[in-house]
Amino acid sequence: MNKLSQPAILLLEDGHIFYGQAFGKIGTTSGELCFNTGMTGYQEVFTDPSYTGQVLIMNNVHVGNYGVKDIDVESNSVKIRGLIARNLEEQFSRIQANGSLQDYLVANNLVAIEGIDTRALVAHIRTSGAMNCIISSEILDEDKLKAELAKCSSMDGLELASTVSTNEVYELGDVNSSIKIAVLDFGIKKNILNCLVERGAHVRVHPAKTSLNELKEFNPNGYFISNGPGDPSAMPYAVATIKEILKENRPLFGICLGHQLLALANDIPTFKMHHGHRGLNHPVKNIITGRCEITTQNHGFGVDPEAVRKHTNVEITHLNLNDNSIEGIRLIDKPAFSVQYHPEATPGPHDSRYLFDDFITMMHQN
Repeated sequence: MNKLSQPAILLLEDGHIFYGQAFGKIGTTSGELCFNTGMTGYQEVFTDPSYTGQVLIMNNVHVGNYGVKDIDVESNSVKIRGLIARNLEEQFSRIQANGSLQDYLVANNLVAIEGIDTRALVAHIRTSGAMNCIISSEILDEDKLKAELAKCSSMDGLELASTVSTNEVYELGDVNSSIKIAVLDFGIKKNILNCLVERGAHVRVHPAKTSLNELKEFNPNGYFISNGPGDPSAMPYAVATIKEILKENRPLFGICLGHQLLALANDIPTFKMHHGHRGLNHPVKNIITGRCEITTQNHGFGVDPEAVRKHTNVEITHLNLNDNSIEGIRLIDKPAFSVQYHPEATPGPHDSRYLFDDFITMMHQN
């Protein structure tokens, strides 16, 4: 726990107030409140670009107890806007760690609060739905915090993918590989790219607003549409590009935001979920094989289930066993498929990594 014991306040958009102690950087931050049910992998979660703009509740009682390590990241910096937990730990036990969570959060300018009854807070979000919040360890006047919170943008209708995408094209993997994949980066996780490279692919990663003509310059065997933050319906530029990619009739694989964008490219609407799915223990059924998987998830938007079921050219491949939400689709007349969850699963179980194998096989056969 934080030795400073400096007071901090968490104020929710609906007026609920929680009092705790400061951790990380002393300051003020705001964003959409969400929660993650995982018990491990906190550093990978904090650096996942899909969390951009969000204040994260970690459900596990102790966070930070194994410290931080330079390689346990999904991007080059912390992406969450703020952190909430029951106990945030300065002491750590992992001998391989490079340092403490406290030092890591300070270095990444992240405001956090501990000493919060996270069970009660998560129960409130599950009942009331996602909402904005503000954390402060420098402003303790509740009226001033309410005025600051009112300035916070809603995630609904917010385009964030282009703000976390790469600015420059870069390549990974074997340049002599027979499999070349053009990636559209909307906030891609490093371990998604690792899963493609480990299977022998030569990967070229492109900025979010790259045109099809630029993607085709790589002469790819297939296209990958990445995960990322924000509202997919606020990305008409991406939907237009994916529609053009589909005309190429080359294999396409989308994950998370990529799944939602593939749906939009087939005129299937998306919607903002009540409180989203985030964690590494979500059960999903593969409708094609009949097998179930424990999956890693991080999304606050979903694909309209009724619109999918009415679509004559789109087949449902995966369903969430908790709420029957759509977790995977494929096109009937084109080599294109997507999943809502994260098969790279860092953190999480590797039940779903076969999807990368399926993508590679599809490119070999095309």
